[in-house]
Amino acid sequence: MARSGRRRGTAITIQAVAEHAGVSAMTVSNVINGTGKVGAATRERVRAAIAQLGYVPNLAARGLASAGIVRVGLIYDEPQSPFVSAMLIGALNMTSARGVQLMIRRQPDYSVAGAAESAAALVRSGANALLLMPPFAELLSGRPIVRELNVPLAAVATGGALPDASTVRIDDGAAAFAITELLIRHGHRRIGLIAGPENHSGSALRRAGYLAALEAHGLSADPSLQVPGNYLFDGGIIGARALLDLPDPPTAIFASNDDMAGGVVSLAQSRGVRIPEALEVVGFDDTPISRQLFPALTTIRQPITEMTEQATAALIDAVAHPGADPQDTILDYVLVERDSTGGCI
Repeated sequence: MARSGRRRGTAITIQAVAEHAGVSAMTVSNVINGTGKVGAATRERVRAAIAQLGYVPNLAARGLASAGIVRVGLIYDEPQSPFVSAMLIGALNMTSARGVQLMIRRQPDYSVAGAAESAAALVRSGANALLLMPPFAELLSGRPIVRELNVPLAAVATGGALPDASTVRIDDGAAAFAITELLIRHGHRRIGLIAGPENHSGSALRRAGYLAALEAHGLSADPSLQVPGNYLFDGGIIGARALLDLPDPPTAIFASNDDMAGGVVSLAQSRGVRIPEALEVVGFDDTPISRQLFPALTTIRQPITEMTEQATAALIDAVAHPGADPQDTILDYVLVERDSTGGCI
């Protein structure tokens, strides 16, 4: 039975209109605002649903979207993550410097549907550009939602360029090769890897760099020395336990980010395994935990704040000059050697 009429005391939402019309919420938003590409039949169906439900557009939000002010929307996941903190600082630095507003929305669900809904919600609230971090950039890129959003996108720390978003990143593969090679130069032949999550495009490149360094030095890639991880401290503990419980455990461990490396250090110390004397540990990102650990962590410095500043600047320019092709920018990384590998510079 078709629904009709507006329920007394209940505000009808865009999502309700979308469900009634059998279209996406972004399509409804495009019809209301006269943006995007919507077919005539779909447009009429949406208008009929609006009339039947008695939907009243949020004029304040529509005014924001049309006021000529740049509003950058940022989707983030874990609020306690050092990576997220560094991104927020970079976004705030650039938006403050350029007189732009920053809007943020938390999305803990790593799904296409969740990422799409958060992106659409930011746009409905007035954002006219979106800043994405892994894995949200990978979840949205190449999907119809990008066309429906009809705003420029920029992504930070992806594994490679994206077809529909500007990207600012480092060469994850080369950086992973360099830090694995450091361990090899220190004499290690059994080097464990705690990989990153598969939905982060950079994770595969870090693993590829690790494998390439082993091959370049004539070392075999033992599958038992490669365990999955999740970029969280607890993931490092789980990965380290799996590696150190092997009959022939590694003498060095490369954790694919600093949080997991912190978990490795914690577990090793709880077992009385001395670092770096009995086990060398390296991480990736150079977030604050790398300097707070004891011993301090050897890691790859990824300039997250600077990367985010550049990505935010690209978004602001894209709003001012619509139609420009997305750009892929690769910044330099730095291998920072500290006491977890026996050296300190």
